[in-house]
Amino acid sequence: MTTITLENISKRYDSGFEAVKNLSLRLESGTFTVLLGPSGCGKTTTLRMIAGLEAISDGNLFFDEERMNDTPPKDRDIGMVFQNYALYPHLTVFENIAFPLRLRREAKASLEERVRAAAEAVELTALLDRKPKQLSGGQRQRVALARAIVRKPRVFLFDEPLSNLDAQLRMQMRSEITRVQRMVGATAVYVTHDQSEAMTMADKIVVLNGGELQQAGTPHEIYTNPKNRFVAGFVGSPAINFFEGEIRDGAGGHVTFHERGSSVAFPLPKQAFMHSSSNTPRKATLAIRPEHLALMALSEETSVYALSGIIRRVEFLGHERLVYVETSPEAPHKIVRCTDTTQAFDVGAPAQLFAAPDYCYLFGSNGERL
Repeated sequence: MTTITLENISKRYDSGFEAVKNLSLRLESGTFTVLLGPSGCGKTTTLRMIAGLEAISDGNLFFDEERMNDTPPKDRDIGMVFQNYALYPHLTVFENIAFPLRLRREAKASLEERVRAAAEAVELTALLDRKPKQLSGGQRQRVALARAIVRKPRVFLFDEPLSNLDAQLRMQMRSEITRVQRMVGATAVYVTHDQSEAMTMADKIVVLNGGELQQAGTPHEIYTNPKNRFVAGFVGSPAINFFEGEIRDGAGGHVTFHERGSSVAFPLPKQAFMHSSSNTPRKATLAIRPEHLALMALSEETSVYALSGIIRRVEFLGHERLVYVETSPEAPHKIVRCTDTTQAFDVGAPAQLFAAPDYCYLFGSNGERL
């Protein structure tokens, strides 16, 4: 097993474009790390620098204590699984899996034993004589996975390997990949823009945007304690609700948040009190996840912390409902996740939104967490 260290890594192209900017990470031995972010955020470039397929412009890459910047890809002892499988169409499943061993001139007996062991690990034993065109997408991806593990590499690299599969197969292969990685014990780095893959597979998630590190942590840390507005908005489905407005000091030093276009105040997290020292309103963004908003019919028993709105859409998902509420004509609809599927919600009906301060995130005008 291998610890991977990225020390102030940058990647600049001849055009001057900087795809990765001063990235520092430590990926512990035997862990499964997911690089997560939108298209163009630098995650695939980072993976390719680890693989040796992209030259590093600045900084250092280490496998354990060994500096790898100038080590050719073939000498890095990595197994890589690509998005498009990269199988040889004229070779059987057996020969595709055996290909890296033949390049190393593995002895025949050892080669056959290792190929069959790798095939068994991904449940391909019955398909060894078939050609790739005779396989489903999921089976082809299993072949690519078996070809990666047959070498017993120190590092696994995955470049969006499930994006070509349908939803059911993606769920199945997520489990398969993490099972095999834990069985082999190799350090794994996995690239995806799919947050569901990241949340369900990762020991550690690294969120990138614009080539820069936004936050690194466990799935629980990333979801419940986002460092900035980008992370809060990118991670979570349905997406987090943003309220654009102002922090204001009320009577007795009580701090409240007012959404633009609405005179109703929301309570703030405790940390907001530390950031308010005058009566001058400060622009800020309040963020609340759909499951932390409560929805009630409008009644005479209003609360100072209730935000009034109109129900505009209801989506029934079986185990829950998503209710879309318009709080202001200028603001996007707010989403409320309701697990009580017996509760009736009528489109066009007035309603109130409630939130507890402990489940609110507050971001300053620069997008950083307050």
